[in-house]
Amino acid sequence: MYEQTFSRAFQALRNSKQTRLLELFCVLTKKFQKNKPGGDCELLHLDPSLKRFCQSLGLRLLDLQIKNQTFTILGVESNEREQSGLDNLKFLVSSVQEKTRVDKWLSCRIDLSRSALLKLFEKSCVLVNGKVVLKSEILKDGDEVKVGILPPRLLCTEPQNIPLDVVFEDNDLIVINKKKGMVVHPAAGHEDGTLVNALLYHCGENLSGINGVIRPGILHRIDKDTSGLLVVAKNDNSHLKLSQQIKDHSFCRKYRAIVYGNVKERSGVISFPIGRSNRDRKKMSVNLKNSKAAITEFKLLENFRGFSYIKLVLKTGRTHQIRVHMAHCGYPVAGDPVYGPRNVITKLQGQCLHAKYLGFIHPTTNEYLDFDSDLPDYFNEFLAELRGNQSK
Repeated sequence: MYEQTFSRAFQALRNSKQTRLLELFCVLTKKFQKNKPGGDCELLHLDPSLKRFCQSLGLRLLDLQIKNQTFTILGVESNEREQSGLDNLKFLVSSVQEKTRVDKWLSCRIDLSRSALLKLFEKSCVLVNGKVVLKSEILKDGDEVKVGILPPRLLCTEPQNIPLDVVFEDNDLIVINKKKGMVVHPAAGHEDGTLVNALLYHCGENLSGINGVIRPGILHRIDKDTSGLLVVAKNDNSHLKLSQQIKDHSFCRKYRAIVYGNVKERSGVISFPIGRSNRDRKKMSVNLKNSKAAITEFKLLENFRGFSYIKLVLKTGRTHQIRVHMAHCGYPVAGDPVYGPRNVITKLQGQCLHAKYLGFIHPTTNEYLDFDSDLPDYFNEFLAELRGNQSK
C-alpha cells in the first residue's frame, strides 16, 4: 500500500536529519492524504527538492497538471501491495460457543479498537481456514484464524523535546510518570505537546506500531488531567504480551482519588457496564446499551468534611471508568469538570485522580515488576487543606 512508500521515505528523511525536508514531507502528506485519485497511489504536491529526494530513493513518480498546479503521484509496485498485510497472528479455535461471530471472537484476543478491527475485515485481512471472510462469519471448533495486521500509516506527529519522568526503561518497554495536564496521544485540539510527541523524541523508532500511527506503543492511557504511571511498549512482541495481561486482568493498576461526599462503606466493588452516553456523545455513562463490563474496587482511606480520600483498583480499563463509576455512585471525583458538579474546584485544574501503582509481568524476562509513584504536589496540597479543615 502507499503507506509503505511514505513510511520508507519518512524514515530515510529522519535518518538523513534533513529537518526542512522532513517537516515539509509531514505537512504535505497530512494535507493531501485524503485526496486520493483511487488505487494504490497518493496525490501529493511536492516541493522540487523533496521530489528529487523521493526519486533518489527509487520511488515511481508521475507529474499531473490539475487546475494549473503540478501534483505528483507516488506509485507502489505490485510486490509491495501483496506484502501490505502480514499474516503475523494465528489462532486455533477451540471450545467456541454456538453461533460465535469471528469479529466478536477476535475482539477478545487482539488489542485493537472496534474501528481498527472492522478495517481489517474491510481490507480482507482476516482469513478462516485460508479464505477471506466477513465479520459475520460463524466459527466452529478446529477453525484456523489468520489476521494480517495492516502496516501503520505514516506518522506525521513530530518528535518534540519534552521532558519525561522516566521511572523504568529497557529494550522492551518504558514506564512513565505522566504529569497532570499532558495529553497522551494527538487528537483534535491537541496535535502536539503530547506524550507521544515526547516518546518519539526519547525513543526514536523504538515503539510498537500495533496501535497505529497516532498511538505508537500506547497500551493503556490515562486522561489529560489524571497524573501518574503508564507503560509504553517499545516493540510489537511486548505490546501483544502486555495487552494480553490487561485482557486477563493480571495487569495491576491502582489509583488514589479525592471524591465529593462521605463514602459510607469501608470497601467494595463497583460493577456497572460503561458505554457512550446517549445524551452527550463526548461523555461515557453507565448504561446497558452498547456498553462493556466495567469493574472497579475501592477502599476508603479517610473521610473529611464533604470529601473522601479513597484507593481504587481497576479490574477493567474502560474510558473514564473511575470517573464514571464514582459519579454514578454519587461520589464524583473532586475537580472533575465533566462528571462532577457545576461549581467545579478550579484550583485543582481537573480531576483529583492519580495513577499511583503499576504491576505486571515483564514480556521478555517473565519477572514481575511493580512501580509506585508519590502523590503529586497538587494532590498533597489538597489533602493537607482537607485535613486542616477537619481539625478546626
